Amino acid sequence: MRIAYLDCFAGISGDMFLGALLDAGLDPNILHEAVAALNLNATLKIEKVDRSGISSTKVHVYEGSSLAESNTAEPTHRHENEEVAQTHQQTHTHQHHPKTQHQHKTGQPHTHDHEHTHGRSLTVIRDLITAASLPLAVKQTAIHAFELLGASEAKIHNVPIEKIHFHEVGAVDAIVDIVASSAGIHALAIDKWFSSPINVGGGMVDCAHGRFPVPAPATADLLRGLPTYSAHIEKELVTPTGAALIRALAPTFGPQPGMRVEHIGYGAGTRNPKNFPNVLRLSIGEADNSTHSIPSPTELPHTHHDHDSQTVTVLEAALDDLSPQILAYVSEIALAQGALDVMLTPVIMKKGRPGTLLTILCNPSDSLALQQLILRETSTLGLRIRQDTRVCVDRHHATVTTPYGDIRVKIGTLNGEQCNIAPEFEDCRTAATKHNVPLKLVQQTAIAAYLK
Repeated sequence: MRIAYLDCFAGISGDMFLGALLDAGLDPNILHEAVAALNLNATLKIEKVDRSGISSTKVHVYEGSSLAESNTAEPTHRHENEEVAQTHQQTHTHQHHPKTQHQHKTGQPHTHDHEHTHGRSLTVIRDLITAASLPLAVKQTAIHAFELLGASEAKIHNVPIEKIHFHEVGAVDAIVDIVASSAGIHALAIDKWFSSPINVGGGMVDCAHGRFPVPAPATADLLRGLPTYSAHIEKELVTPTGAALIRALAPTFGPQPGMRVEHIGYGAGTRNPKNFPNVLRLSIGEADNSTHSIPSPTELPHTHHDHDSQTVTVLEAALDDLSPQILAYVSEIALAQGALDVMLTPVIMKKGRPGTLLTILCNPSDSLALQQLILRETSTLGLRIRQDTRVCVDRHHATVTTPYGDIRVKIGTLNGEQCNIAPEFEDCRTAATKHNVPLKLVQQTAIAAYLK
């Protein structure tokens, strides 16, 4: 099983995550192509930097020929609902507050007449991502991150989610960070993500409605329920973008699991404080269960393999009065929120009505969020929940070269013996479209190349 571990000892932000992906070996073209697909006249500049003696990768977002740093002239973490945005034109004095730990720079107070630039609404951002020429899975992850952020903002400001206008996280650099990160996540084809507890930093942060303790309100809501702590530095270490990404990623939190690390990447934040490496570390490799802790004498001997039984949660609801369009939508959102599988089964319900049995398979830790999704988005008044066990074979990836380009292949093994070979569908579809050949031909060619 291919796994990844995020070490968030210096927090997390969008640019740090991108830098870590690249430093760990991600092809930069994956990110460049994702950014170009947005049609925002944005580009990435990638460079190696030093952070307290650690060589790391820094990613800058440019809009045209200018560095796209959001909120250089507005209070940090500024979000308005639609009614406020339409009427907020006045003469006032305000402080050019420091930007976040990863971006913000200190400015000076000044007085002037101006009208605040309206931010992009969730609908605008969703439409922008949907229209981009990107794989569906990448779009789903990016939109899900913005929906999570929008839900937190709506809760804080007590307004409908569609009336939230993002300023800092609706700017070009934040949209690029989230969409490019989503492209990188899916390109790496990680089977399971893990993360350390998150260092949020300390001190105070300036927001549109005054000074707040770190983390800022939206960030704090996004981190609700996740293991966090404050240590080492009195700066804001987690940006809203970073919090939305890690929430959308839904990793398992705790110490680094047993793994054979193949790649290590360091993504740099903008600040470079003395004696504190402002970096996000990403480790990628294969799961290694031989490194489990030694059992105590009172424990029974146990050898664990990835294909041993695992506990999963099954959520089910039978629906006979819901549009197929909504069913498809719920299925897509469930997968984006971490569901292991989603099934739609035709059934005959009471009074002879044709209906659909919605079944979602998930990790127990994701059950609550997916229950809320079903109850909120569908017409059911209840659902069935049970715990099941499943058996999985060991999995790893290989890349093969074909006449249609490089294709990733997933290999399944049981007790060390190969039992399944499956080319990655998205790679095959992209290659088939690019070369105008049948999809099945690309799949067959990839399998043949691997067997050779």
